[in-house]
Amino acid sequence: MKHVIFLYAAALLPSAVSCTVPDAGRPNIILIYADDLGIGDIGCYGQQYIRTPFLDRMAAEGIVFTNHYSGSAVSAPSRSCLMTGQHSGHTVIRANKEMTGNGPSRASQFPLPSDGTTMASMLENAGYATGIFGKWGLGSMESSGNPLKQGFDTFFGFADQKHAHNHYPSYLFDGNDTVNTGSRYALDLFFDKAADFITKNRNRPFFVYLAVTVPHRALQVPEEELAQYDTVFTEVPYSGDDGYLPHARPKAAYAGMISRLDRKTGEIMDLLDSLGLSENTLLMFSSDNGPCSIGGVDTYFFNSNAGLSGAKRSLKEGGIRVPMIARWPGKINPGRKTDLLSAQYDYMATFAELTGCDVPDGTDGISFAPTLFGERQAEKHEFLYWEYIEQGGQQAVRIGNLKAYRKGLLENTDVQWELYDLERDPEEKYDLSYTMPETVFKVDSIARSQHSPAVLPEWEIFGNKHTEKNTEP
Repeated sequence: MKHVIFLYAAALLPSAVSCTVPDAGRPNIILIYADDLGIGDIGCYGQQYIRTPFLDRMAAEGIVFTNHYSGSAVSAPSRSCLMTGQHSGHTVIRANKEMTGNGPSRASQFPLPSDGTTMASMLENAGYATGIFGKWGLGSMESSGNPLKQGFDTFFGFADQKHAHNHYPSYLFDGNDTVNTGSRYALDLFFDKAADFITKNRNRPFFVYLAVTVPHRALQVPEEELAQYDTVFTEVPYSGDDGYLPHARPKAAYAGMISRLDRKTGEIMDLLDSLGLSENTLLMFSSDNGPCSIGGVDTYFFNSNAGLSGAKRSLKEGGIRVPMIARWPGKINPGRKTDLLSAQYDYMATFAELTGCDVPDGTDGISFAPTLFGERQAEKHEFLYWEYIEQGGQQAVRIGNLKAYRKGLLENTDVQWELYDLERDPEEKYDLSYTMPETVFKVDSIARSQHSPAVLPEWEIFGNKHTEKNTEP
């Protein structure tokens, strides 16, 4: 049965592609991908307490996306959407699923299959040096999901998501081998290894995927980062009752973790400047999903979801609308904002355009390179689509300023759609579905057309129920 599942999953992956790479001018690409960072956790998106001067500088020197979305509401499916260029109704991995093994990985998540094209393999085929530093979460080192089998020539970090809950791990993977990390903070190690990789490959095009584990719980940060918030917050100690490590100053710890990530991002910008690489490097920053208020994290105090409804594990706006900042001196005019409707499954198409590759068949993304360059974005999304198994099975569709959402599909496939005008109602408070039946019908048709059967029955948002019914309003 395992082989049947993997063969079926492979059929859903994008097909292999060829690249016609320009002789010169191929950009380096660096993607910094935070873990559970809310859109409201950064100064340039309105954060009032947490200091993020370097990300704010990155925004001032580049472009800020205000209508940008993750592929899903939790880690593994978001990363699957990112890597495959497919939305969550098509990508292979649609939820977190822990698996166990006997090898060095000890535990892992459901793996990407061996066939097909990932963002990394596309760029590797284009002649790029490709490195991932941080959390992979798409299969163990013993499985087909090993990142070294998915287009990365260098890997340093966590293969498994649960292992990544400790920011002071006893070991990390360096390629297929484990290395003792001593008492080093994992975030620092990731950035140090990435910096070494950039320096080593400065004379050839490179792709760096910094899949950091901050600010995901546990609340842990070096003392010097904690100290800058000594007198800022009134604290209630976190006892560890959610299963994570306790912390006497949880607000300061959360803020300090994000400030540490911010400072390390600044170091990458400084490194690019010092190596003379900034003007040929696209630097991007985003997050895998919305914020999460467990493990001592007070997302309400920090307004981590910027006042939006929902958080991690929800397809409401707060669970999937995420920050995205891009910097490319000389290519991206500084100090810009865009409300372009975009998603992380657009990255593959964008990188394909920038590197001269064909967009793989079977993907759902659209290149937003014209928007980066301040040009007219001729091709735009008619809609964005999501599905996710929790809360009884959820779906969401965005069309222009309208957002449709429903949950409870496992109990009732005919559960009604809610409809919101996000321009007037970003908090999704006022349901317009009863006044716009034609739009609801259109949304239902889109959702029906975009859902493909999941590779695991437990990921099927409709369970075993039939979904063919669809009548005019």
